[in-house]
Amino acid sequence: MARNQIIVGLDVGTSRVRTVAASMRLKEDAKLKIIGIGESVSFGMRKGVVVDIEEMTKSIKKSVEQAERMIGNSIDKAYVAVGGSHIKAKNSKGIAAVSRADEEVSDDDVVRAANNASAVSLGPNKEILDVIQREFNLDGQEGIQDPRGMNGVRLEVDTLIIEGQAQHLKNLRKCLTLNKIEPEALVLNILAGASAVLSKKQKELGVLVLDLGAGTTGMAIYEEGKLLDVQILPIGSAHITYDIAIGLQTSPEVAEKIKIAYGNCIPEEVNKKDVIDLSKIDESEEGVVNRKEMSKIIEARIDEIFELVNRELRKIGKERKLPSGVVLIGGGSKIPGIIDAAKNKLKLNVQIGCSQDIDGLIDKVDDPAFATAVGLIKYASENHTSVVSSPKRAIGFFRKILRTFNPY
Repeated sequence: MARNQIIVGLDVGTSRVRTVAASMRLKEDAKLKIIGIGESVSFGMRKGVVVDIEEMTKSIKKSVEQAERMIGNSIDKAYVAVGGSHIKAKNSKGIAAVSRADEEVSDDDVVRAANNASAVSLGPNKEILDVIQREFNLDGQEGIQDPRGMNGVRLEVDTLIIEGQAQHLKNLRKCLTLNKIEPEALVLNILAGASAVLSKKQKELGVLVLDLGAGTTGMAIYEEGKLLDVQILPIGSAHITYDIAIGLQTSPEVAEKIKIAYGNCIPEEVNKKDVIDLSKIDESEEGVVNRKEMSKIIEARIDEIFELVNRELRKIGKERKLPSGVVLIGGGSKIPGIIDAAKNKLKLNVQIGCSQDIDGLIDKVDDPAFATAVGLIKYASENHTSVVSSPKRAIGFFRKILRTFNPY
């Protein structure tokens, strides 16, 4: 009988902390089965970085405890999503001589080339988060996805190095340590989300995954099966909330409720006579606001976000040139009218991302806001192994396998 393994993904975001636990049967064709989830309001984080360790620790604890109650096990290991505009990506190449006498490329050759690519000069207080192997060049032959078993003399690997501010990562790790959780891997949130919602065909044709988070907006662009670029924009859906709060002269808490209940990215779709009774949103509020005027506030900020996205696509020559279009994830993607607004601004096909190839509590995670958490466990199932073997204590082991050009 095949053993079951429990994998935990922990998405520590600016507005929410989400925990997803999945059971995976040890056979190749088995799907991940969601068996536990947790969600809590996030306090102590701003724009993807920890600003209050005590509050952030409490927020993580609440989310994890919910998942623990559902699975009947304690959680002391997790794959953790990281974000924030301090995350940067840069290209790097590594070269290695094929070591075998018969000139056949081995696992060791691939690892040495990747290690050489990661031997780059980092800025002050920077830490390498991941090294994404994109494609290989063997004796001048480009576009090789997996060179192992091929014959040649000179192996070159093209990588994308993901780096972040060491102090910010250290603060996040401290919050985890205080919760007695060991991070088995820190994974860039937009890449985790992409692994949950993208198909191989979309990656091959060309696609943009756009994570509309609260504090930041993440971008991941794929083409020909490889990751072309990653960007984290320092603006997110929480900025829309703050704009509404200022425009309507109300609190951010009330503004968030208004945005969710009555928001729309397309003012033309809203009747100019529609009004919102603030007392129905919060008893301490009074008066009415025009819904169409509020939609104009949302539209202005959404247009700004998509203009920044277009600017980044323009830099790499992919503006309006991605056949599979745009896949939206994150809490901001649930604002009514967001698809039409994105189509109008980006001039591409747009859809909301749905997590693929999972079983279990699907209805609980069938939400673009949960894409990153689900993506973490998909990442883990493809790259690492973690086991929970007792009802009182989670016992894990970490096994990193050789990854080819694109693990996501």
